[in-house]
Amino acid sequence: MANIPAHLLLLPPPPWPPSHDALQAAYQESLTSTLQQVAQTIRAATVGASLDIAVTVPLLNDYPDVPRSTVFKPVQALVAGIYKLICTVAAKEKINVEDAEGIDPRVLIIARSRTSNRSNQAAFAASDRIGPVITFDTLIQSQRSWQSVFAIESEQGEELLKRFTTGQDQRIKVHRVPGGPIQVVGEESAQDDKSAQPHTSIAVGGTWDHIHIGHKLLLTMFAFLAQPDQTRKIVLTIGITGDELLKNKKYADLLESWDERQRNARKFLSHIMDFRPASDASVKEQEVSNPGPNGHAVHYEMHPGLVLNLVEIADPFGPTITDEAISALIVSGETRSGGKAVNDKRREKGWQDLEVFEVDVLDPMEANPSTTDAAFESKISSTAIRQALSERGRLRSKA
Repeated sequence: MANIPAHLLLLPPPPWPPSHDALQAAYQESLTSTLQQVAQTIRAATVGASLDIAVTVPLLNDYPDVPRSTVFKPVQALVAGIYKLICTVAAKEKINVEDAEGIDPRVLIIARSRTSNRSNQAAFAASDRIGPVITFDTLIQSQRSWQSVFAIESEQGEELLKRFTTGQDQRIKVHRVPGGPIQVVGEESAQDDKSAQPHTSIAVGGTWDHIHIGHKLLLTMFAFLAQPDQTRKIVLTIGITGDELLKNKKYADLLESWDERQRNARKFLSHIMDFRPASDASVKEQEVSNPGPNGHAVHYEMHPGLVLNLVEIADPFGPTITDEAISALIVSGETRSGGKAVNDKRREKGWQDLEVFEVDVLDPMEANPSTTDAAFESKISSTAIRQALSERGRLRSKA
């Protein structure tokens, strides 16, 4: 498949704490204008587009070396809030953000640069290029092919735009979009937990059919929890439900195959985690089919220090009860009971409990009471996406 047009939105540091009302006041106008303009380019070109949304998070500047578990909750609240706003705007403006014919939004987390000398390549360790937390310099040096960059009409917005465009390809189009007030009430701090441990082997599970914004939130925070470590390899294990268990799903004829689903999950994670220039971005991929539970998997070495294990699962537990090295599990509010069940099984085996981290369920009523449940749900439901694709296919067949 040919590369789709790519765009970048630079958001200034968020209001703090990142409540829904504060984020809405700060960013909704910016997101609305940006999504509308990108949607117009899709209508003109009849192809999809990607939109990277880079947001600077000062909290991560202040606590760069603490275990990610101690800042998980506030960062999760921010990323969830931005994705929730995207759903709200898309539902209200009837903008497609849910399939390949629409906009593919991805939130990138920016922390303070460790060097101001962008020309000094040696200053960038290999681990600096592993997201989803990256420096602004890494974003610039990634050499991604953005066609346009959107910046906020404010002093902070202009500062970010100036840093980004200095030395960039002059063919990148620059758009300025309105912004709102950003209020900072007090300062957030990392949890003072002396027992907190960094995690380098983490698991998440799901169906991952037609990757949508709810999936993106879950996968982003899954990747966020992985602690950069020069001495230990990061292993991210993604359990993916096998095809056999999905035959009775609604609109099953439009379900993606296991192979498509693992490739799309991997593609999203690669996009938010691999910021090496294309010339350096070699990867190793190996598919294995061993007997026994969780024997079918794709091992994807994105980087010498980072491996994605995409595992076909046939039960609710997957590799969490066959791989003792996994130390953390990411769940959504809808699946929190699964974390308890996993730990019950691990205790039976005499293994340590997993530390369980929860991400928000995106709620249309909290996001915008005037937004219909159906319109919002269509952005974050694989079933609703398959239904829409089915209806679109019928209409086109009649045309």
